[in-house]
Amino acid sequence: MSSVFSKIIAGEIPCYKIYEDDKVMAFLDIHPETPGHTLVVPKVEIDKIYELPEEDYVALWAAAKKIAANMERVLGARTLFKVIGTDVPHAHIHLMPYDETWEHGRVVEMSEEEMRKMADKLKFA
Repeated sequence: MSSVFSKIIAGEIPCYKIYEDDKVMAFLDIHPETPGHTLVVPKVEIDKIYELPEEDYVALWAAAKKIAANMERVLGARTLFKVIGTDVPHAHIHLMPYDETWEHGRVVEMSEEEMRKMADKLKFA
C-alpha cells in the first residue's frame, strides 16, 4: 500500500512543494512544529532511512543539506534536523527553522495563505 508521502509525490494529494529532483521531493509539513517545517522525502518508498539504497540515501541527505542552507539564508534561523521514523512508514527527514520557543511535538497553526507564502519563500526555482 502506498504511503501518504508516495501519494503526495504522485500528485494524488496536494502539498506545498519547495524542492524536487529525480530522487527527492520536499514539502512543508501541514502540522509544523515551527513555520517552515519541511519534510524531505525520497521518491522510493522505503520505511526505514537506513534501508534506503545507497544512491537514494546519499541523494536524500544532499537535498536536505541544500534545503537547510537555503532555509537558513532565507529565514535567518538555524535549521534543526530530525529523523524519527515512526510517524509515516516512508523514510524522511524533518527540517525545522529553530526559534527559542521550539518544543518537540508542538504544532504551530498556520493558515493556508501563510503556508503558501512560506512555500514561496523557500521554493527552489
